[in-house]
Amino acid sequence: MELRHLTAFTAVAEELHFGRAAKRLRMAQPPLSQQIRQLEKELGVQLFERNTRSVRLTSAGESFLEPVRTVLDNLDTAVRAAKAAGRGEFGRVTIGFAGASSHETLPRLTRAVRAAHPAVELVMKGQTYANVALDRVADGTLDLGFVRLPVTQPGVAHRVIDEEELLCALPSDHHLAALDEIPIEILAGEPFVSFPANAGSTVRDAMVETCEAAGFNPRVVQEAPDSYTILALVAAGVGVTLTVSSVRHIQQTGLVYRQLAGPPIRRQAALAWRADNPSAALRAVLAVCEEALPTPAGTD
Repeated sequence: MELRHLTAFTAVAEELHFGRAAKRLRMAQPPLSQQIRQLEKELGVQLFERNTRSVRLTSAGESFLEPVRTVLDNLDTAVRAAKAAGRGEFGRVTIGFAGASSHETLPRLTRAVRAAHPAVELVMKGQTYANVALDRVADGTLDLGFVRLPVTQPGVAHRVIDEEELLCALPSDHHLAALDEIPIEILAGEPFVSFPANAGSTVRDAMVETCEAAGFNPRVVQEAPDSYTILALVAAGVGVTLTVSSVRHIQQTGLVYRQLAGPPIRRQAALAWRADNPSAALRAVLAVCEEALPTPAGTD
């Protein structure tokens, strides 16, 4: 039994006329009649009562019609779903992000994707630090990651979506809060609050690198897993921290931000994905991101 037999049967059953059914199928009547005879032979039942004046379904034909329609409808649905998936209109994309630093870019991405491809499922993995996100993209655990440059993992492609500046956050009653800009070196004796060491945070890495370049190692007295908690601890007077400008939206009583003295220390934020990831849904998401999260002018 072939698909053409089921299509031929449905056409004759709905038209109850071999001539009209043949015209509908854009074929000659004799081959159509032959297909119906082949189908009846394979089933071992007569599907139509026909004479020179009329055609009508037998009881076997009536019982056969609805299941055949269901099969054909399901096949059509499957074909359309496969084509849509091939275009990236269906599927699942797993995205890793850190949290506070993605508060603007992530919603823009998700809203744009859901508007363009509502059947694409976005699986969000929060508290995924940039270095961890890169590793998980590289090993295939994540499809897409919010990361910071540099991207050095082989096979991982990326595109810059933002540029962030390193800032100092400190308690509002701290004696250095009176300054408009904070020289790094005068933080040498201060207690610091930051992300856990070796957790994959590029913000922690940038803080340590900046302090070491100024001639000291930051004395971290408290660690916390996210920017919201870190900045709450700063506001409580536990210590100071270096953070990125993308979290400046976090405003709390007792917390102030100050620029660092000297040339701005910038970090580029990017989206990263495996270049050989075959997911059509990922390709569709990346295409949407080109407009929703364009690369800022003047960045690589």
